[in-house]
Parts: sequence; structure tokens; C-alpha cells
Amino acid sequence: MVVYADLIFLLNFLMDAAILIVTAKTRKISFKWWRIVGSSFLGASYVVIMFLPVPLFLFTFSVKCMFCIGMIMTAFGFGSLQNLLRNLGTFLLVNFAVAGGMFGIHYVLASSSDVMKGIVFTQSGVALFQLNMGGILFVLALLIPMLWWFKTVFQSTKQREVMTTFLAEITIHVGDYTASCKGLIDTGNQLYDPLTRTPVMVMEVSEWGDVFPAQWLERIRSADVDQIISGLGEEEFVWQDRLRLVPYRGVNRNTQFMLAIKPDKVVITHNQTQTEAIKVLVGLDGGKLCSDGSYQAIIHPALISAV
Repeated sequence: MVVYADLIFLLNFLMDAAILIVTAKTRKISFKWWRIVGSSFLGASYVVIMFLPVPLFLFTFSVKCMFCIGMIMTAFGFGSLQNLLRNLGTFLLVNFAVAGGMFGIHYVLASSSDVMKGIVFTQSGVALFQLNMGGILFVLALLIPMLWWFKTVFQSTKQREVMTTFLAEITIHVGDYTASCKGLIDTGNQLYDPLTRTPVMVMEVSEWGDVFPAQWLERIRSADVDQIISGLGEEEFVWQDRLRLVPYRGVNRNTQFMLAIKPDKVVITHNQTQTEAIKVLVGLDGGKLCSDGSYQAIIHPALISAV
């Protein structure tokens, strides 16, 4: 039997890329093309190594799982363990659907076949894994936890689909500088500047690039923002007249302060409708507002009342 490794690599590369894109669309998550390409390259490379003189342990179940997890992390990042498992579950579900279709096509088109390392290669070009009785019992034993896993994945996807209806594009204008990101419209956000009653939206400070000094970023992350204001006389900052301290109650119900910026305007695009807010403060958060990076800001509901 003649095997064309380059054609097998290209076929698997394209299939992996398509499955990863379907996974991203199903999970309603954004992706970068270069990460999809890198993940597809990793998956296609694993298929090609079966034709090389490599140790057999590379084809064990644990190694296959490691490659699968590596593909997911390459394509979508880690975020959190929960996010990784949900992405992995969706990816496997799409794979099983594609494999089921290939299995059906095999019975329509397959005739003679050859076996290489436990995989059946038919003249129709379809590759199938041989099943024995032990493998069937193993699959049946995993059926209930797999069904539970898929149910959890679908519920997560439905929740994400609902959440996307509350996502909006944000562009913040401060002089000649602009910062853009995705924001979540949070009706529970009732944070106002107590002196001016200006609504405060919260945004990850990492979205501001190199605007702030490095020591400021550390103080924001450690919630020592009052030291930033007290040191303004010693440290020059181009937007120092735009800085505000906004008090709020943290998780422990203690009063804390958030560093905020007074922008020229904030442009919010939601459901193809655009609105501008001038009376607004942008509070800076030192952490991540969403573990999987779906949004980087929390929008005050007063800012979209006109949308």
C-alpha cells in the first residue's frame, strides 16, 4: 500500500481547522486565525508520525489526550480549568459527529482494506479504528459520564449564547488616544461617583497598553490606588487632571477605592445601534473580569439607556 504523507497531513490539517472553527462558533468564543493554524498543524503532525519509526507509547490513550488538550490550549488558550474542559468537550463532540459521518460513508464506499498500527485504511480513503470486545465495554462504561459531560457543555453553550446578547463593542476616547474592547452590559452595576453622580464603567487596565507607568499597574492590582493620587506631585502624568478616586464596597463589604479616568466620550455599539456617553468615568481593574476573555469591561446600564 502506498501512503502519501503530505496529502494525509493536508487533509487532517484542513479537517482539524474546520472542527476548531466549528467548536469556536458553537461555544460563541472569538479566536485568532494564527492560533487555529498552529493548533491544526499540531493535530496534523500527530497523524503523520504514525508513519515514522517512533515508540509505540506515542499512540497510547494518555498521549492522545495530551495532544488533544494541547490543540485546545493552542487554539483558545487556558483561561480556567472549567473553560478548558468545556472547550475540550465541544471539540470532542464535533469530532464524534464527524467520525460518525465518516463511519457511515465507509459502509457505503469501502471495499478492501489494509491495517496499519490498529487503523484500517480502506480504498475509499476512509481511516477507521478497529474495535474489539474490550473496547466496546470500555465505551459503554464511559457512556453515562460522557452524556453528562455533553449535557454540561450544551448548557454552557446556551448560557454563553444568552450572555452574548448583552455584549457590546466599546471605544473610549481620551484626547488623541483610543482604547477598544468588548463590554458586558450589567444591570446590577450601580456604581456612581458619589460627588457628581457620574456612572462608572469598569475596564481591565491591561487594555490600556503602555499608557500607565509600570509601578502604577502594580498599585492598581494590589488596590493601593490612593498612593497613586498622593504621589502625583512627584510623578508627572499627562492625564493627571482626568484621574479620580471612586469609593466602592468590595466583596468583604469594606470600603475600597478604584482609580478612574474621565474620558472625552465613550462610544457603545450594541445590536447595530451606536450611542455616545460623555458623562462617564472609566474605572480601572487590575485583574481579569472574565476568565475566558469574552469581555474586558462592565458597562453601566445608565450608559445604554438610550440604545
